[in-house]
Amino acid sequence: MEKKTGRFADLRSALLFITILPAGRNVAYSPMGMIRFFPVAGLIIGAMLMLVDLGVSRFWAPPVAALLDLLFLVVITGAFHLDGVGDTADGIFSHRPRERALEIMKDSRTGMMGLVAVVCVLAVKLAGIWSVKAWGTPAQTLVLLFIVPAYSRAAMIFGIKFLSYGRTEGGTGKAHFGRPIGWNDFSYCLIPLFFSLFLGYKGLVLNLIFCGGVALILAFYKRKMNCITGDMLGALCEVMEALLFLGVSAQVFL
Repeated sequence: MEKKTGRFADLRSALLFITILPAGRNVAYSPMGMIRFFPVAGLIIGAMLMLVDLGVSRFWAPPVAALLDLLFLVVITGAFHLDGVGDTADGIFSHRPRERALEIMKDSRTGMMGLVAVVCVLAVKLAGIWSVKAWGTPAQTLVLLFIVPAYSRAAMIFGIKFLSYGRTEGGTGKAHFGRPIGWNDFSYCLIPLFFSLFLGYKGLVLNLIFCGGVALILAFYKRKMNCITGDMLGALCEVMEALLFLGVSAQVFL
């Protein structure tokens, strides 16, 4: 049977790639076409996260609801990006030359540094979601739960745009570097940006944290590795999600 192509197929391809959501059969794998739909996939995750939060908040206190929200994010992504956090930490913080660090990232086993990194990212994200629920209004909480997953997945587009792929032999992320990224690939980033306007000055804070966080992480990648990989893209997504929830939930901003 012929595989389906087109914009809707690209979106379905993105969903199949970064979530466990069923997106139908016979969808053509479109590594370059799916890139622009990363924020849309994030919005779908965010919409489901809102519904989960509304449900669990009826039965449990904010700390428990925040934990269940976090578990939902882990499950809906199949821990795909968290695996990237662990592999990236094992490689980058091994203090080995670049090629050896890339080999360490490919190792399916998670080392102590990777385990610590995953635990820290999850802890920061849990604290951020909890703080959003504790200090924010119900409307602010829902908007942030909706758009933060989109922002964090949009961050990966910037990684693909500004850094070159690091594995000459190929890897999970190599197919996303088949052509130069154009600014039209960022078009769907305008959707979460639009919704951030409903947060008022807190939306400005969110966007400043996003811009600063992405710039700093990519600069760190550039200095340490002078490249990026699929694992590092996943780590970028997870770290940004944690930083956005934590940063915008500071009491001074809510």
